[in-house]
Amino acid sequence: MRILQVIQRYAPYVGGSELYFQTICERLAAEGHKVTVLTTDAWDLEHFWASGRRRIDRGDEIINGVQVRRFAVRRLHGPPILYPILRRAMVELGRIPGTAPLLRRMALLTPRVPALERYLRTTDEIFDLVSTTNITLDFTILPAADFARRHGIPHVITPFIHTGEPGSRQIIRYYTMRHHLQLMRHSARVIVQTSIEEEALLQRGIPEDRLRRVGAGVDMTALEGGDGARFRREQELGATPVVLFIGTAAYDKGAVHLLEAARQLWRSGHDLALVFLGSSTMAHFDQLYAGLASEEQRRCRLILGASHQQKLDALAAANVFAMPSRTDTFGIVYLEAWCYELPVIGAYAGGVPDVIDDGENGYLIPFGDTAALAARIALLIDNPQLARRMGAAGREKVRRELTWEHKFNRFKAILEELVPSAARKPDPGPQRPLPTQPLR
Repeated sequence: MRILQVIQRYAPYVGGSELYFQTICERLAAEGHKVTVLTTDAWDLEHFWASGRRRIDRGDEIINGVQVRRFAVRRLHGPPILYPILRRAMVELGRIPGTAPLLRRMALLTPRVPALERYLRTTDEIFDLVSTTNITLDFTILPAADFARRHGIPHVITPFIHTGEPGSRQIIRYYTMRHHLQLMRHSARVIVQTSIEEEALLQRGIPEDRLRRVGAGVDMTALEGGDGARFRREQELGATPVVLFIGTAAYDKGAVHLLEAARQLWRSGHDLALVFLGSSTMAHFDQLYAGLASEEQRRCRLILGASHQQKLDALAAANVFAMPSRTDTFGIVYLEAWCYELPVIGAYAGGVPDVIDDGENGYLIPFGDTAALAARIALLIDNPQLARRMGAAGREKVRRELTWEHKFNRFKAILEELVPSAARKPDPGPQRPLPTQPLR
């Protein structure tokens, strides 16, 4: 099978959707399929709409058997606020029937990836299937869907719909605009992660026969080897209980509320360290973190660009994992924490309630409720036996149903539905010579 995967960021950047598709692409390549990834030069998410944020200064390469082509992001001249204003205008216009064609054109105003669009218009490479993802970043999906239609090949989309808090449209409306729904209705398959995401799309008219539920997984073996004592020595944490967050430090991810909950606990006399570990931050979190009092900063660690080993060491050192996010379709990091038998705290938002079993392997709180978050953290730190029992239940859930051995075959079976003959005869085909740089 010759697969074209379009994703807005890719390795060496590490995030939820990026790790999801890096794993799938590398497993497909290892089985002999030819996989080409089209991505951008963005590192920070804000690079899509703001100058001065980090980008990846690397060109085309082969990563663990996957051909990766990177294309530069271009933006309209103007302040960063131009992008959220444009997206809000699109949401409001989308209330009017018949506006999908206009929304498609507006989606390509800024940011744009003109070299990627040019590649899709002019390439003579042959593919059997196009896979796209992250529907709210539609500026790469629209050209890829057009490419699939012109060449008469199936388009599979994994939208990662963020449903937000129950009963609220504040988040989901940015993921289900008229042109988004049109893209999904016209695709060959729509891959969802949870029953929550599936139901949200069914309610918005996506045909049931197009939907396939897969979910995320982890490789438990690849997560072994964390050294908690080493992490505590390097970060000078001693025996202090550690609350760990892994992900983009942002308001919607719950990082701001986690920081406020920790401050409440510090004021009440709880001795704990708060560790933020991830690939990037958002500007609003940077400002908040920089404004912490010196004593609060002493109790915090912000570690960006950590190696895989450092992440494992942090997991081994932690007592509680907390990411009370409202913008997670699934949340692979909860599974990673469970592999280290950590109790987890998430929010009643997105697909997370389908992942965390409240009171069994972790806790769920209302998004933004810092008092409830602080109370759950204190309960777990003050009751290590309860924390261990919940963490062990989480590890057993991962072992039973949430490894890539379970999930990859589900994903691959969807591709084989659409390209059965090519699936039986993997054809790597000729690859253009590119520098080889394996990454993990």
